[in-house]
Amino acid sequence: MKIRLLGTGTSQGIPCIGCTCAVCLSSDKKDKRLRASAHIEAQGQSIVIDTGPDFRQQMLRAQVQHLDAVLFTHQHKDHTAGLDDIRGFNFAQKKAIPLYGRPSVLAQLRQEFAYIFDTGYKYPGLPQVELLELNGTAFSVGKLCIQPIEGLHARLPVYGFRIGDFCYMTDVNYLSYASKSQMKGCRVIVLSALRQKPHPSHYTLAEACEILKELAPEMGYLTHISHLMGTHAAVSPTLPPGIQLAYDGLEIQL
Repeated sequence: MKIRLLGTGTSQGIPCIGCTCAVCLSSDKKDKRLRASAHIEAQGQSIVIDTGPDFRQQMLRAQVQHLDAVLFTHQHKDHTAGLDDIRGFNFAQKKAIPLYGRPSVLAQLRQEFAYIFDTGYKYPGLPQVELLELNGTAFSVGKLCIQPIEGLHARLPVYGFRIGDFCYMTDVNYLSYASKSQMKGCRVIVLSALRQKPHPSHYTLAEACEILKELAPEMGYLTHISHLMGTHAAVSPTLPPGIQLAYDGLEIQL
């Protein structure tokens, strides 16, 4: 399995528009963060988690040539806004792309991209997608088995995904005992950590580190990072062993 973190930033990305903080002005490429997304290649399948506003740029930068499915964590725009650019894969592959998400997420996609689903006149070149509902049970993309894992983003339910020994969980500030049990045994866990100060809907750096210590993967990576976290170079030395700040373009082999 090959995992590439396409984006590791929060909803504004880094640098933020109009900001002159040390993180936004940093020349370190690890401080340049697109919106959170991941690409997974395993069992002959090519899967993307979330299509945020930077989806096109991420696909070009990672040179993704084929896409078998998209998994959506939740319906916020920083995780869905780039859906229209899936058209490139439609044109190349000559078929619709399956989109997996909970019913509320798929309903939001129908609303925000209503022109895609218009049953009347079909404008030439529209994205071609197939909506597939998730209900918490494991499902398959080709031969690849995927387990959705429930989390809470304040009051909003979100899904993380376990694929073999890898788990990706973003935009959470609560994981139940049952959800953490589903994550245990993973060799690599990617978990969101927005910043160091408390936030009403995201784990802080300290909270995410405590979760990763509890779950004890071989390696834990922190994603969905805000410019308020601090620079990669400043924060990295403060982290416990086996936990690292993720960065755009990070590749993980399992």
